[in-house]
Amino acid sequence: MYKNKTFLAVIPARGGSKRLPRKNVLDLNGKPLIAHTIEASLKSKYLDKAIVSSDDEEILKISQKHGASVIKRPDELASDTATTFDAIKHAIENTNEYDYIVLLQPTSPLRDENHINEAIELLEAKGADAVVSVCEMDHSPLWSNTLPEDANMSMFLRDEVLNKRSQDLEKYYRLNGAVYICKTDKLLEEKSFFLKENIFAYKMDRESSIDIDEEIDFQLADTLIKKLII
Repeated sequence: MYKNKTFLAVIPARGGSKRLPRKNVLDLNGKPLIAHTIEASLKSKYLDKAIVSSDDEEILKISQKHGASVIKRPDELASDTATTFDAIKHAIENTNEYDYIVLLQPTSPLRDENHINEAIELLEAKGADAVVSVCEMDHSPLWSNTLPEDANMSMFLRDEVLNKRSQDLEKYYRLNGAVYICKTDKLLEEKSFFLKENIFAYKMDRESSIDIDEEIDFQLADTLIKKLII
């Protein structure tokens, strides 16, 4: 609880994963990937409860072992066409009422309790209905474009960025997938954490923003975690 408001963390974790099979239970520095997010949620001084939503029995057992409450997700909410909102809504409907929902994806193992706490504090400071975490982009999108079939680059860059150094370009930020917070009634009304108004960005550093999707992401996360511990 923070400022008399209650916060429910929902950690969605499907059993299926095409690019990196069984990634949520893979060992990352001595513990399953999902355990890092569970531990961060339990260490947060503001979160009232953490629930793991999954269709997978192994994930549910591991989650309980590491201290999280669990909800068995129906098969229809674990398909490739089911959305994260569907899983969140199912979790909301199967637990007590909370003022805010905090989505914590298990693929962000370097996001810790301090990031969660700071995002909630930002929510209060801004009087916001929603906060979403971002990080600065590695490379400016102004240096990128689509390519035609013949790979012609004559129109690849806009005139205003030609001959400019990267440090002279405006900073761009991207979603990093680590923390999403939204007022529960607003979330259910708009069916998204990305509200049309009164939403703010919580900026995180790039190292803490690793989002595991493929094997190379997993290897990088493992290297960074070992570096932080040392």
